[in-house]
Amino acid sequence: MRRRTVTGPRGTGRAVRGAAMGLVCAALLAGCASAPDTRDEPSTPKSSASAPATVAPEMTGRTPEGTLLVADFGADTVTFVDPDKGPVDSVKVGEAPYGLVVGEDGRAWVATAEGVAVVDTHHRERLDLIPYRTKNLGPVTDGEYRGGGMGIALAPDGRHVHVGVNVPSGNGSLETIDTRTREVTDTAPVGRRPFDVDVSRDGREVYATDHDSFDVTIVDTRTRKTRRIEVAPYGTEGGLGSWLKPHYAAVRPSDGTLLLPFEGERLVVLDPKTGRSAIERMTADTHQHGVTITPGGTLLAVGTGPIDPSRDEGPSLTVRTPDGEEKVIPLEGPHEDVAVSADERTAYVTGGFTRDGYWNGITVVDLDSGDTRRLAAGERPLGIAVL
Repeated sequence: MRRRTVTGPRGTGRAVRGAAMGLVCAALLAGCASAPDTRDEPSTPKSSASAPATVAPEMTGRTPEGTLLVADFGADTVTFVDPDKGPVDSVKVGEAPYGLVVGEDGRAWVATAEGVAVVDTHHRERLDLIPYRTKNLGPVTDGEYRGGGMGIALAPDGRHVHVGVNVPSGNGSLETIDTRTREVTDTAPVGRRPFDVDVSRDGREVYATDHDSFDVTIVDTRTRKTRRIEVAPYGTEGGLGSWLKPHYAAVRPSDGTLLLPFEGERLVVLDPKTGRSAIERMTADTHQHGVTITPGGTLLAVGTGPIDPSRDEGPSLTVRTPDGEEKVIPLEGPHEDVAVSADERTAYVTGGFTRDGYWNGITVVDLDSGDTRRLAAGERPLGIAVL
């Protein structure tokens, strides 16, 4: 659980976190290191500032472009959200939906505790629920440690969906679904709690970000051979009790490297071909989760809030240009994931959060001005896409 000394955002030395951090952990999490599945996130009370209560009239007809689709981690639905007015419709998909991805054909693939749901987003109806092949998932339930799908990604040609499946008792798996037959065709072993799944630009490799095992699993889509590469810029001390683990990744369009932010301090740039990584400085100084990247290479990283409120900054959205310049936009309350509008001028940041603190909405961020506004959006919204 120790954080090594680094140069902080204001050019000062950051203190090493050791036994004192353990006391902070105990104070914030009320015994975070005692449970078998020790939680790594800072405990944040549910925000008292809720999203606007106004809800738009129910949508009729074909879903307009630009509508937001969010996974309701606190329910069994996905919600369609007008980016100006709020929720307009919902579809039942399965318990505790986590990640989702939408293809060019308008079909959404949603990783739930029960299976991968297939949703026709044009007409807002569920087409299928594909059961997992992985065993020992436990009872269908909710919460951040539930068994079932987590990260999910679509191959560039749209022919396969790859979903990371969490097995509560140990290492997870990567299941591959044929999008035409809607059947699981392959499985491959990955690490513990695959928070995120990404695909290489040519579709030949899939990357599972294994949160609780401090690594990324690389799966060759042709041979199904796997490689696991440790990603632990602060080390692995603390094991399951550590907060300093990988969460989400993005594939950089220019060279195919993986970008993984840590703590608003360090960006790990991992070359999946060689397994080598470099570390670049970040400036938000906050615990980071969801990321996305634009076609031009601008990285957006969600800051969920401080591990240690006496040292760290609050929730934020980091906007990092390809040359490494950063703009840090403050947010109110915990957030988890992020998507960007087609014109790359607006970001949508979900308030669901995988930990205890959350709120039922989205923060809409003007990326030019940094202005923000809150928008109601389903129940504990987590994964998000712009249709």
